[in-house]
Amino acid sequence: MRKPYSAITAEGYPAIFSAGFTALVFAVMQWWPLALLSLLCTAFACHFFRDPERVVPQGADLAVSPADGRIIRIAQATEPFSGQSRQCVSIFMNVIDVHVNRAPVSGTIQAIEYKSGRFLNASLNKASEDNERCLYSLEDAEGRLWTFVQIAGLIARRIVCRVEEGDSLVRGERVGMIKFGSRVDVYLPESYTASVTVGDAVLAGHSVLARKSGSGH
Repeated sequence: MRKPYSAITAEGYPAIFSAGFTALVFAVMQWWPLALLSLLCTAFACHFFRDPERVVPQGADLAVSPADGRIIRIAQATEPFSGQSRQCVSIFMNVIDVHVNRAPVSGTIQAIEYKSGRFLNASLNKASEDNERCLYSLEDAEGRLWTFVQIAGLIARRIVCRVEEGDSLVRGERVGMIKFGSRVDVYLPESYTASVTVGDAVLAGHSVLARKSGSGH
């Protein structure tokens, strides 16, 4: 498994270097408008690929958000591995959100499945079935199966997976990222219910997304 990074995620270095080098070349040639534009692109790349550390809640019977963004849907949906109906929480990441994704709970990766597809607007419900996506099945210490899905969006063209089947993860650990606007769906086990509502802003690895039924707040 690839080690986590802080400050700037490793996938961002090529984009940052390319934009910065281009700005330098234009500056040497005294093409100032293009140099300024390239410098702005460098600043955007640094902002987009940021990877801040997060304070992960340590309480029992809770799951954290796997993504930064806003809750756009909480509904019953067909869990892709089992075909069972589960409560699904969808988080939409816009282009200015941190795009590093994290494990919602501690556990072991049981399966990873990549599916090619289209690049529809990730906020649409059909994006969960039609878009390019990467599916993860995670078994926690009590044998419950969690499913979370990285979904590429209208602009996104690459899903990054940093883990492998059999890897043991801790809650809030980095698992990958999606480049540019995108979405993550989380299918909750039957014993858990969402602790968020549609419209809530969440932070990956920090915001409590769900709790075990009857465990309180």
